[in-house]
Amino acid sequence: MSFILVTNDDGADSPALLPLARALAKLGPIRVVVPETERSWIGKAITRWSDVTTRSVEAEGVEMVRVSGSPADCANLGVHTLFEERPEMVVSGVNIGLNTGSGFFLSSGTVGAAIEGWIAGLPALAFSVGNPGDDKNWKSQAGSQTWREIWERAAAISADVVGTVRRNGFPDGVDLLNVNFSVEATMETPRVVTRLATVGYDQLFVAKGEGVYGHDYSGAIPNNAVLEGSDVEAVRAGRVSITPVQLLASPRLDGHLRRALERTSG
Repeated sequence: MSFILVTNDDGADSPALLPLARALAKLGPIRVVVPETERSWIGKAITRWSDVTTRSVEAEGVEMVRVSGSPADCANLGVHTLFEERPEMVVSGVNIGLNTGSGFFLSSGTVGAAIEGWIAGLPALAFSVGNPGDDKNWKSQAGSQTWREIWERAAAISADVVGTVRRNGFPDGVDLLNVNFSVEATMETPRVVTRLATVGYDQLFVAKGEGVYGHDYSGAIPNNAVLEGSDVEAVRAGRVSITPVQLLASPRLDGHLRRALERTSG
């Protein structure tokens, strides 16, 4: 029997994990394969030079495999190695913090796990929740189990989106769906299909000592970004943003540069 593969980048102890697993289990069989600890901001990194270890555990009635590697490692193991059959889709999240805009999308371990599902030819969805006004400070508190109500709501929204996609079929020409919404979102919150905002980030590291720098990003998005119709705009407006993403596109290159780059034999 096919199943939904559930993973994340916040690790096995994320307060968002068990609510999501339970909500998705109402749709059908699931398998949970997650990093042993938080592995954020590492994109689609794959472990190469060290062994990856796994151990099967049960947490509050949910069986899962905890993995020493990255989110993408988890997805690859869950698709190809750990089970007798492949999943029908990969669901990654719910991430503690937003993954809106291209810079954050490309850096996210949550998205990286979904990309690994796409590489395997599977439908893939990444879910993230946060505070668009102050995502950094909110994340410093949101890992607590005291925020369980938020994670129950986030899980319900995510499972409803997954169910909608399963009923209607994953869209042609789309590699993955990147879903973001505010901590305030409920099942009644409007949902809108958006584009990925073309935004990056500024300074990521601050000095902590002589030759020592620590990650300390504020979460701010450059003021000159064009946000109309984007995932960033939708979440700021209090909507659930559903962004279809096509990962590989090769624009046509014409003109002088193409002629200068190309070479013919002889």
